[in-house]
Amino acid sequence: MRAASPDDPVRTGISEDYFLRRAERLLLGGYRYWTAGFRTGSITPWEMSWSLYAEALGQPNADRLTTDMQAFVHSLRLCGSCPLKAFPFNARYLCLEECLTIGLIASLQGDKEVAEFCLQRLGCPANCEPVRVTAQRLADTLADLDARLLPVSQSVIDEIIRRVENQRARLSANPSTTHH
Repeated sequence: MRAASPDDPVRTGISEDYFLRRAERLLLGGYRYWTAGFRTGSITPWEMSWSLYAEALGQPNADRLTTDMQAFVHSLRLCGSCPLKAFPFNARYLCLEECLTIGLIASLQGDKEVAEFCLQRLGCPANCEPVRVTAQRLADTLADLDARLLPVSQSVIDEIIRRVENQRARLSANPSTTHH
């Protein structure tokens, strides 16, 4: 076991029922796989992402969604104000960055009210246009494939941020806390 760090992904308290929805599973699975692939330099997570998509959508649609997910995560990596965070593939909880990603894509599929807020929290404001473009393409592709995410309200995002910031503050105050 290692000491926890305020920079580690922090659980947000999201219910695992959320992972039963096809749209959220496709988005979150792809995000986690592509983030892991970029972090490790291994193509295995990217292949796992394509397999997830192919099983759910068939090969031509898997190719399309893979292309759009890769472009989104790549642009987010280049724009991000800090390294991308994600939990392991099969984790049944979300970190802040995953919640913001879901909020961004869900909002781009709907009323767009929360999109700008999530975009600003995910990346550096001066370089967000490539993320905005790739996120919109990803949101549109998911919608075209009948994978519409549940809307995420600003109040939900605010509550998640509050919880994460409180937990990070506790970790900073007590650096001897360990992950189990």
